[in-house]
Amino acid sequence: MAGDTKAVAGDHAFQERARLRQPTSREPKTITGTAATGHLGRLVVEDLLQRGVPAGQIVAAVRSPDKATGFADRGVRVFEADYIRPETLAAAFAGTDKLLLISSSEVGRRQAQHNNVVQAAVDAGVELIAYISAVNADSSSTKLAEEHRTTEALIRESGLPYVFLRNGWYIENSTENLATAFQFGTIAGSAGDGRISGAARADLAAAAAVVLTGDGHDGAVYELGGTPFTMTELAAEVAAQSGKPVTYQNLPAYAYTEMLLSAGRPAPFAALLVDSDLGISRGDFFSTSTDLERLIGRPSTPLTDVVAAAVKTA
Repeated sequence: MAGDTKAVAGDHAFQERARLRQPTSREPKTITGTAATGHLGRLVVEDLLQRGVPAGQIVAAVRSPDKATGFADRGVRVFEADYIRPETLAAAFAGTDKLLLISSSEVGRRQAQHNNVVQAAVDAGVELIAYISAVNADSSSTKLAEEHRTTEALIRESGLPYVFLRNGWYIENSTENLATAFQFGTIAGSAGDGRISGAARADLAAAAAVVLTGDGHDGAVYELGGTPFTMTELAAEVAAQSGKPVTYQNLPAYAYTEMLLSAGRPAPFAALLVDSDLGISRGDFFSTSTDLERLIGRPSTPLTDVVAAAVKTA
């Protein structure tokens, strides 16, 4: 009982700090994006620049600043921000009005790392935290969704104004290794006939940029996905555009796991991929939401276009 009382008191203190540290409205706004040199984060920064946000109002918070020299050369402020080193987060978030939190890539360690980020955001007096979550995070039974649910709850409890961007499956996840598909004539997995509301990373980055540069998103939860497809349909599109025989091979979970391990995938990552595929087979990555199109103001990029780009570089 005493432990419960302390936990409640801690939660209240956490929320009160968030309330008291909210800065008064001021211009210009500073937008900070974490993981800004990653696949998604880099696209978000580029989109912000294209939308006319002055480079000096953008902070690229990255683990390795030497990888962000291209941004620094264009006037973007670059700060080291390591989720496991809170002191770097404090410096990176100072003066931040809107913060984009892209989840850690370290499966199984996200909760502690995200807690550090949220605490630093509270201490910095951030006006809005936009969190990149996963589609159907509140109902999906995948391990990935479980971690996102935990972070969403943490953010809600912090007292910070928030928006959750529940990104659908990145189509590029399934097209980034077409050389192997061409070599063996198959794209393998355990997704069955599950329909995937996938989207191009550029579309999801654009949605994040819209939220970060606009108003009226406080408390919103956006389910972001494009036109659904199955892995069989994706493989058929790859075959049609490449002129090479490629089909989808559905494997039992144990066989797919063995294949990933033999290809050198670390065991935790292999387990996550298999679990996600099983989630696809159950419909966990399918959504009828039109939030993505509404946010970006246009139809989402079709599967054919994403496949075409991947085929050109394979």
